[in-house]
Amino acid sequence: MNFRTTFEIEPSKKKVNYSTPVMFIGSCFSSEMGNMMAAGKMTVNINPAGTVFNPVSVLNTLDIIIKNKKLGKRDLYNYKGTFLSFLHYSSFNSENPERVLEKINESTRRAHDFLRKAEFLFVTFGTSRVFRFNESGEIVSNCHKIPSSVFTRELLTPGQIAVDWDEMLGRLESFNKKLKIIFTVSPVRHWKDGAHGNQVSKSALFLAIETLLEHKSTGYFPAYELIMDDLRDYRFYDTDMIHPSGEAISYIWDAFRNCYFDPETSQLWKEIYGITMAMNHRFISDSPAARREFAETMLKKIGTLGRKNREIDFSGEIAYFISVRENN
Repeated sequence: MNFRTTFEIEPSKKKVNYSTPVMFIGSCFSSEMGNMMAAGKMTVNINPAGTVFNPVSVLNTLDIIIKNKKLGKRDLYNYKGTFLSFLHYSSFNSENPERVLEKINESTRRAHDFLRKAEFLFVTFGTSRVFRFNESGEIVSNCHKIPSSVFTRELLTPGQIAVDWDEMLGRLESFNKKLKIIFTVSPVRHWKDGAHGNQVSKSALFLAIETLLEHKSTGYFPAYELIMDDLRDYRFYDTDMIHPSGEAISYIWDAFRNCYFDPETSQLWKEIYGITMAMNHRFISDSPAARREFAETMLKKIGTLGRKNREIDFSGEIAYFISVRENN
């Protein structure tokens, strides 16, 4: 008897390998998948403006990247002595406005150059609800814990999202003709909207994406469906019962890898990922000899992989394991 509803994901005809630049923009799912690729030393650029949740904010981020737009002090907001951008994550904030602009504009420049040569852009929408800053009328990417009274909350319609993104897809196709844009919907519940409100919000995203998939340059990856329709169990959620657990993320990642990687790339990623994760290895024994043996084993593995894949930089891992070997 089958106690689960599973479904097949058609493998992508276009594949990701170690020479494929891939950009991720959007909610936490984008960061999770991007970080897994990065841990395997693949060529990625992850959320250059920080995590963004709604379709307008993702669009604004891409607009800045495509234009390579430089922000100035007039684009910043001073909240109690902290300078911030409503289009960027709080990690860019500082009491020094020049420092904020330096970080933002450098990140934009790198993202512009990266997107120009990227072959995949994974876009993850988390919610169709947005916050509009009353003073300027702009939809913000981040409220920066400023009192909600200065914002107006709105729900985007599927039509609004589709129209704005139809225009953006045309611009992306002109900017980089080889770019494949893959949409996903985040499986993370936006529980502040309530159970019904969360479903309404996600539904608008699905309907908009369905329209956008008419573009030949687009595709869809069912991250949301893997959690809601395949795993469908609270044991696959974190302690907040909203975010997927580490086990669930690994499950989605395996499905992602099977969809977009060829077997050779997948095997190489597993080997490299094992090395990068070994840097977090916790020793059960305090024996210096055991530590030295472990470090020596890892250095041999790195040497073997490095000789076969000379384009991959293992310098950080080599330095770490030499330190472990020589200090025990």
